Amino acid sequence: MKKLEEYVRTIPDFPEEGIMFRDVTSVLQDADGLHLAIDKMQELVQDLEYDVVVGAESRGFIFGTPIAYNNHKPFVLIRKKGKLPCETVTMDYELEYGTATIEMHKDSIKKGQKVLVVDDLIATGGTTEAMIKLIESLGGEVVGVLVLMELAGLNGREKIKGYRLDSAITYEGK
Repeated sequence: MKKLEEYVRTIPDFPEEGIMFRDVTSVLQDADGLHLAIDKMQELVQDLEYDVVVGAESRGFIFGTPIAYNNHKPFVLIRKKGKLPCETVTMDYELEYGTATIEMHKDSIKKGQKVLVVDDLIATGGTTEAMIKLIESLGGEVVGVLVLMELAGLNGREKIKGYRLDSAITYEGK
């Protein structure tokens, strides 16, 4: 069987020159790659105690849901603003090119619940930091962040200092 890294397609100079884009869709499109990704991610947090899994739209849903299912935990969605039907809490955050807003249902996290945040990627850390703040605003305790890929050269880990971060694959460059 191939290594997990071998399922990730790298596209040079996308979306701009000098960027090495790491394409997660090539992992998802291969049954063995997807299976390996979920298994590896679960293995990284097998020692972690948590009550609920939270995933960000949209690829956090893809990786977080099977981890929640396999470990008999609930799964909570974090979505872009305006996509959830019930009362929500929101968090604005900075992007390289502007701002964005994420939200989750106000009743989705109970005070004191231990939360595992799952996403496909951490790059600059802005989205992850916003997710943590959102969860904590509801009284949840983030006990870990789990990603398929970390782009270490973009220093996202710095934005979430003090939180456990596990990544199945780490790329040193940008």
